[in-house]
Amino acid sequence: MLRSLPSLILAAVALALALPVLALVSSWGQWNAVSAQILQEMAGTVLPTYFGVTVELALLVGIGVVALGVPAAVLVTVFDFRGRRSFEWLLLLPLAMPAYVTAYAYTDFLQFSGPLQSWLRASFGLQGRLLPEVRSLGGAAWVFSFSLYPYVYLLTRTALAERAPHLMEAARLLGASLPRRLREVALPMARPAVAAGVALALMEVLADYGVSAYFGLQTFTLGIYKAWLSMDNRTAAAQLATVLLALAALLLWLEQRAQQRLRFASSGAQHSSSTEARPVRLRGWRGALAWLLCLLPVLMGFALPVLFMLRPLSADWSVLPWDRFLGWAWNSVRLGAMTAVLAVLAAWFLAFSLRHGPTALRRGAVQVVSLGYAIPGAVVVVGVLLPVGWLQQRWPESGAGGWVTATVLGLLWAYLVRFVSVALQSMQAGYARLPRSLDESASLLGARGLELAARVHWPLLRRAGFAAGLLVFVDVMKELPATVVLRPFNTDTLAVVADQLARDERLGEAALPSLALVLVGLVPVILLSRTLRAHRHEDAEHV
Repeated sequence: MLRSLPSLILAAVALALALPVLALVSSWGQWNAVSAQILQEMAGTVLPTYFGVTVELALLVGIGVVALGVPAAVLVTVFDFRGRRSFEWLLLLPLAMPAYVTAYAYTDFLQFSGPLQSWLRASFGLQGRLLPEVRSLGGAAWVFSFSLYPYVYLLTRTALAERAPHLMEAARLLGASLPRRLREVALPMARPAVAAGVALALMEVLADYGVSAYFGLQTFTLGIYKAWLSMDNRTAAAQLATVLLALAALLLWLEQRAQQRLRFASSGAQHSSSTEARPVRLRGWRGALAWLLCLLPVLMGFALPVLFMLRPLSADWSVLPWDRFLGWAWNSVRLGAMTAVLAVLAAWFLAFSLRHGPTALRRGAVQVVSLGYAIPGAVVVVGVLLPVGWLQQRWPESGAGGWVTATVLGLLWAYLVRFVSVALQSMQAGYARLPRSLDESASLLGARGLELAARVHWPLLRRAGFAAGLLVFVDVMKELPATVVLRPFNTDTLAVVADQLARDERLGEAALPSLALVLVGLVPVILLSRTLRAHRHEDAEHV
């Protein structure tokens, strides 16, 4: 019985995390006349709009993140200019800005009644609207592009840093000009990384709720909420969520395939030890142009939105809800901490189970759990509520609906479905650094099973566990769609309050919780930049 306990726990954890997805797939078996009629009417009215807007937004964002991320990665990797070392980490700062916070900041400053248009009308005697409407498809593409380009920048920069310098030097010695070296050497090597970065950015676009709802865009995510909350048909909502889930799965497959191609290319490349393989030095106007091109994404994606939000804070501190801010912050920290602890424990157990006995069942369970981060929050919400609704109908006295919707249990469940995969990646990376001989030595000394994990592995995995918990904590703090629907009464978080205040056009008050989220988001960015800097120093020592 004791020997089968870990397998039972593994099965329970995998089932709990996979149940929302299984419930969505099984919703097609709940087909009835009402669902058919609603879907038929939606197919003739709003579904084409949902699909068209989502695809158009994805295309615009894909173009935008490539146009911003690839040149920045090439400049800081292939070239050398004043400020290059600083831009290597400054270009990561937009990762700290939730896209919906960037949307609030730009709307507050650029809208018709905002300070910029008001100043232009007053200074030059102009009338009417002077700038394009921010709350539009183009405005959303702008916000997403400057918020998500770091995915493309980071992966492209890593790919180029591993192989570009010595291959560019070899091409130079063969007589290739600089434009030809960039066109035929650097950019082809970066294609898998660019594809992986674009896929990650588009997964974020599909999962978005805050920007789409605030800008009034008719995307698939909003269609799911309307089908559930406005039409009161959970089956139709689940079937729409299945379509969105399929799109997310397609992007995840493309991202994983691009990562495999990237790893294959990396394994075939050798680091150069030549001191001549150095970035090309840019001087004069070329160096100034490179500096401006790197400054633009940082300015538009981080610096200006922060300044826009600081403006109402500095104007009148008395109107800000300081008395309630501590309550919102406590709810966010409490939910983030609880989820982080549970996610690290679940990820640790899954990673240990796979290391201890890599059977096909365990590998399949880990792969299913790893899909969680690619699932949009709106899809997770529907997937969580579906089995609870079925259980409540079959067994009313169980009180399952109350336990999930009136307490934090449902919210924690949804968080874990999405973010255990984040912790799992960190824990698996930690286990990859532990030699197998360590397990064999511990086994000879009598430490087996869970005792091996607790007494031998965990002390060596504390740093990986801390990093995993920190990443989950920050993701939970910024999560909006699942929190909006599943939070109990009097459990408003910083993300929810920022969204509510922005919807009420109280953008000045929304600046306080928004800036708090930005400060929290800076923590993983700082850790990431330190990790990249450490890797760069290690590579320099090998040269």
